[in-house]
Amino acid sequence: MIRVNSGAFCRTAAISLLLLAAVTGCKPAPTTSEGISGAAKPDKTTAEVSADWQWLFNGESVEAWTNKSGKPIGEQWQIIDNALVLTAAGGSDIVSKQSFTDFELELEWQIAASGNSGIFYKVSSEGWSGGLEYQLLDDDNYPGHDNPIHFTASLFDIYAPQVDAHLPAGSWNHTRIIVRHPQVEHWLNGKLVLQFELGSADWQQRAANSKFAPKHDIATAEPGHIMLQDHNDKIAFRQIRVRAL
Repeated sequence: MIRVNSGAFCRTAAISLLLLAAVTGCKPAPTTSEGISGAAKPDKTTAEVSADWQWLFNGESVEAWTNKSGKPIGEQWQIIDNALVLTAAGGSDIVSKQSFTDFELELEWQIAASGNSGIFYKVSSEGWSGGLEYQLLDDDNYPGHDNPIHFTASLFDIYAPQVDAHLPAGSWNHTRIIVRHPQVEHWLNGKLVLQFELGSADWQQRAANSKFAPKHDIATAEPGHIMLQDHNDKIAFRQIRVRAL
């Protein structure tokens, strides 16, 4: 794991401005420490997370994550400006050490132009299978993806989002996933974009016609892990937190 802090120059400049203001009596202009693609750093801190939430990534540590072999995550995953960034292909999917049954997951993500990735949940540790994929995509530019069941915030290859709430590549998007088995909700940028019921007749039909068939008994009521995908494209995540429901 490599940690990079590109804000050192910004902090030095900010200190200089403050010293200048003290001498001249003028109020310095506000400064910000820039994150990936110019996005401001998030303002949440560990102290602001209530007792029922827990961090999976708060910008400082990847202790909550491992690769599928139980080893530390690959060096292609780096902490850059308080974000967990897949900088190059070969970092492998990473999985949460802890598993969850009913839960609420929140995080922010930023995808590169023409990028493709996903957030998996309810992933079984037996062969790392059975998970559901909340699709992450550059909907505007990704080649060949013109099927709504592959758009951002879809349940990949099964359910399309009912509302288009995505922001363009390079922007920070906010995702919430809520599982109260058998009910599941996908949220994107403050909007409920998809609801479905695991095990329903509609679910069974759609899953049987998806790439997951014939193993469409995915996402049972059993606990499962959260997984962040290495799809060979640059993707950044930050402020990843979860709570049991």
